[in-house]
Amino acid sequence: MNIVLLGPPGAGKGTQARLIQDGWGLVQLSSGDMLRAAVASGSPLGQRVRQMMEAGQLVPDDVIIVMIKERIARPDCKSGFILDGFPRSVPQAEALDRMLAEKGLKLDHVIEMAVDEAALIDRITGRFTCAKCGAGYHDRTKPTKIPGICDVCGAGEFTRRADDKPETVKARLAAYHARTAPILPYYRARGALKSVDGMADIDVAAAAVREILGPPKVS
Repeated sequence: MNIVLLGPPGAGKGTQARLIQDGWGLVQLSSGDMLRAAVASGSPLGQRVRQMMEAGQLVPDDVIIVMIKERIARPDCKSGFILDGFPRSVPQAEALDRMLAEKGLKLDHVIEMAVDEAALIDRITGRFTCAKCGAGYHDRTKPTKIPGICDVCGAGEFTRRADDKPETVKARLAAYHARTAPILPYYRARGALKSVDGMADIDVAAAAVREILGPPKVS
């Protein structure tokens, strides 16, 4: 079973991908992880990717497709894979379809983690973490019991991710709408697209994913 997860930053794709990986025995494939692994391998492809990244260039679609093609040929992908972070444009989606067809494969499910953008911005920008133990909190939905004191370890220092700032989140959402959102009608026209409420609790979203995929394969 081969799956693509779509949705804007903060929609919960990574969380659901891990649950799918554990429940159905699939392999989560992140385009970012594959790029870093290619560079670390020192292969001719990896050297080409490194040169592009060091020059500040975007890695072209054909190179990413080759990386995915090589990766899904490995034994651990025999039961299937989950693509998270790719495709990000209609040309990438078309290239992915062509590559899979050449290998006699196809996408079985394309799942969109749908969101309410105002609520998503609130969810992301309100996050903060204990600098000592890493416990996670939220300004509105999960504040510390004692203001300024970590519930877990009692430390008083907290951090926020730089990319969780409101202006950064809005810019990332705008980029998603401009480039990636057009993929949705592409897959919808092929009858492959299903939507899950990305704003729901993790367990509720996971139950909706199970409705799409069927019973988990791994006990």
